[in-house]
Amino acid sequence: MKSHIASLLLVSGISAAFNASAFEPSKPSCIAPAKPGGGFDLTCRILSTGFANADITKIPMAVTFMPGGVGAVAYNYINSTTPDDPNKLVAFSSGSLLNLAQGKFGKNLDENNARWVGTAGVDYGAIMVRADAPWNTLNELVDDIKKDPTKFVLGAGGGVGSQDWMKAAILMKSSGVDPKKMRYVAYEGGGEALAALLGGHIKVYPGDVGEMKGLVESGKVKVLAIMSPERLKGEYSKYPTAIEQGYDAEWTIIRGYYLGPKVSDEAYNYWAAQFQKAYKSPAFEKVVVDQNLVPFTMSGDTLDNYIKERVAYMRGLAKEAGLIK
Repeated sequence: MKSHIASLLLVSGISAAFNASAFEPSKPSCIAPAKPGGGFDLTCRILSTGFANADITKIPMAVTFMPGGVGAVAYNYINSTTPDDPNKLVAFSSGSLLNLAQGKFGKNLDENNARWVGTAGVDYGAIMVRADAPWNTLNELVDDIKKDPTKFVLGAGGGVGSQDWMKAAILMKSSGVDPKKMRYVAYEGGGEALAALLGGHIKVYPGDVGEMKGLVESGKVKVLAIMSPERLKGEYSKYPTAIEQGYDAEWTIIRGYYLGPKVSDEAYNYWAAQFQKAYKSPAFEKVVVDQNLVPFTMSGDTLDNYIKERVAYMRGLAKEAGLIK
């Protein structure tokens, strides 16, 4: 009897010790590495709102902004200041991965300096112009651009070599125009680029589908093409793809989150598990779909490996484009 009680006490003690050491977030936050507005802001809002609606975390997740270098400042901050902080998730996109592939986050920082933990979904490029612009189809726009590419100013939330630049360059290349002849203005984020479009400072914005919802509904912009492999479903099904209009211009954008490189396995696995819970929740999926993202459910080590393979692929593309040696 005493032996049985002792065994129960031992098991109870082990369980109590395990529970006491189990990671629980204290002040969880999502860092959007840009100013408010645009894709990074959207990505963090999906996390904070989606987890709240799905009842994933007991503590509300704050959203903070850390603009600079289209993600470089945040990446350097995490690595130099809080590499082991388990409460800070940072939003990333394919643009972040492209910058990493080109060494734009620092010579000593690459895809191995983060723990890629979860995804929000995928988005697609969208070619947008002002609502009062004279073009109603992508062909009309391209025909005008071909006459004199130097008269057309394109702009987006990223410099030369960024994914937004890549979207514009891919469109130009597929149209038979030398991308080097296009005039491109870089902005810190999608919000600034959209303001420039509406203000008439740029004529074409190669942005993202997830950013255009409110602008389309308010009648401020026209969407000439979506850079998806095939037409989207639902309310965006009326917009033709660039591909179906005869242009080999496709750009898929992955959106997700990473943790610092020294975050413990315990904390990393905790967050990976929370994402798996979220992926099974209709409430979380609704938040994703409401932002016109296609669900992309990958987390933990599977995602970490996928991202590293993806960056290696992008590094190869950048070399082919002459962006890096």
